Amino acid sequence: MKLQQLRYIWEVAHHDLNVSATAQSLYTSQPGISKQIRLLEDELGVEVFARSGKHLTRVTPAGERIITTAGEILRKVESIKQIAQEFSNEKKGTLSIATTHTQARYALPPVISNFIKQYPDVALHMHQGSPMQIAEMAADGTVDFAIATEALELFGDLVMMPCYRWNRCVVVPQGHPLTRVSKLTLEVLAEYPIVTYVFGFTGRSKLDEAFSHRGLTPKVVFTAADADVIKTYVRLGLGVGIVAKMAVDAKLDSDLVVLDASELFEASVTKIGFRRGTFLRGFMCDFIEKFAPHLTRDIMAKAIHCHNKQELEELFADVELPVH
Repeated sequence: MKLQQLRYIWEVAHHDLNVSATAQSLYTSQPGISKQIRLLEDELGVEVFARSGKHLTRVTPAGERIITTAGEILRKVESIKQIAQEFSNEKKGTLSIATTHTQARYALPPVISNFIKQYPDVALHMHQGSPMQIAEMAADGTVDFAIATEALELFGDLVMMPCYRWNRCVVVPQGHPLTRVSKLTLEVLAEYPIVTYVFGFTGRSKLDEAFSHRGLTPKVVFTAADADVIKTYVRLGLGVGIVAKMAVDAKLDSDLVVLDASELFEASVTKIGFRRGTFLRGFMCDFIEKFAPHLTRDIMAKAIHCHNKQELEELFADVELPVH
């Protein structure tokens, strides 16, 4: 059994059983991958993949468990490499982050700019996706860090640390009737068509819960994962926008009126998560501290040794989070 063979079955499984696409991503040949998978199956005495002719059709029950274990082994190997790199050159390496558009566009730019200046020899890779995709990428080791508000808690093998609190605001065009109301309420908002985030993005669940708790059904007419898209359609008169407060730029959005909605919705918490057992290199710890200064190395060390979600919550119970 070779590490290369484990890498091949892992990658094939994560490329929708497309051996050709896997070969392209690994810069090798399709026949070479197929041969090595067959050799591994012969050695193990079981099929990892079921086949129809030359095509892989599904992962077998035995294959599912083998691939899961292979992923764990490959991550351990990567940790060994990380440890060696830390001692050979502590300021050189790679850092991969998965996050949403809102974080990438509004929260991370100054952090990343500062980080790159300090670590010019660290290659930084950013992946954008839905919160569920982001959490999955961190859970399976595709990325080092996941930064999101939703979905991270669904993965028990992630160490999650709270970074900051944030809330929402309402954006409307100049002259909109809402700019003249004495007090903004959920009942008033429910009378207008609403443009906001796709469910599962940027604290959307908190918005839905607030309306539901008051027995209201909001008239959501348009949804998007991108706050800039939401603001564009507000400008077109499609509806009242509800976005993260951090997603409003005083200069770029000067044509819109911003109404505070923090009293209408429960605050959300953005978290950073990484797979349990990940070796955090020095520059990885520095990135976390730049993004969330209250997450010191001492706090990180304690979080890593927490065994479950409850212990993590107890660790951060008395931490005063910054507000964005």
